[in-house]
Amino acid sequence: MAVLLIHTGGTISMARTETGFAPKAGVVEDFVEKELGGRTGAHEIDIELLTPLIDSANATPEDWNRISRRIADAVGRYRGVVVTHGTDTLAYTAAALCFALEGLEMPVILTGSMLPLTEPENDGAGNLRDAFAAVLDAPAGVWVQFAGRRLHGARVYKTHSRKHDAFSCVPAHVPPRRDGAALIRHEARNARVAIIAAAPFMPADLLGHVVTNCDAIILRCFGSGTIPESEALRSALAAARAGEVPVMAVSQCAEGGVALGTYAAGAVLVEGGVADGRDMTVEAAYAKMIHALVEETDYSRRIAFLERPLCGEI
Repeated sequence: MAVLLIHTGGTISMARTETGFAPKAGVVEDFVEKELGGRTGAHEIDIELLTPLIDSANATPEDWNRISRRIADAVGRYRGVVVTHGTDTLAYTAAALCFALEGLEMPVILTGSMLPLTEPENDGAGNLRDAFAAVLDAPAGVWVQFAGRRLHGARVYKTHSRKHDAFSCVPAHVPPRRDGAALIRHEARNARVAIIAAAPFMPADLLGHVVTNCDAIILRCFGSGTIPESEALRSALAAARAGEVPVMAVSQCAEGGVALGTYAAGAVLVEGGVADGRDMTVEAAYAKMIHALVEETDYSRRIAFLERPLCGEI
């Protein structure tokens, strides 16, 4: 069986323009044909462009849907799928695909680069070769192949804006695959989800404003789940609960996660019915929240969905 390459754009496919690097059709395709001979091992590589090609900073949930549709269509026809993607939001897309593709039974490998294939000493060539090798032996699930490492799609996050080794991953014992007896593709939607980071002396009334203007909120708390307490914060969380606007807490720390109720300074979150994101990355939390808004219509079931492990994200 052949391997499918879904090319979405990103730095790996860029070329210089008068206003800076921009995606260019033909860059990745030429590399696959001229450098790889259109094959990985004994398997041919078919290429499908996700037009228009995008800088991943402009990616939306509808772009996640466009990718997941093509992956679902590839099941049974291809050995696996490689997705080229920009690095800025690659971790968001990887997590979103983990939630979207319930019952996935083949490997999906996301990759990209910090320097375009058109530039000397780029990392794109190595990453793309590694991705095509990984798609032949990786377990079923959504993985990120970058800088010589295969990373968990629901646990990966970007750690550096310039180094070739730009991603890290929280260790996990569960593969990046949502269990299911058969493939079910879940659509995402362009929901209004706010990500708010706690800061010393943060204006608590800001959260109240967000509650009235958003569908859901991700709170990036200090450490294991503390946040500056105030009556304004308590009122905002009560308003969110009354208005059935789900709120989930994750940590600003790269590892360890939150454990709501550990400290008195975080008791207001427990009282307010905030979902405990535990050790989810903010990228996985954001993607999961969007799926919760689609897959569950009842508020209490949405909170339960957010706190239930699905694909190794917790």
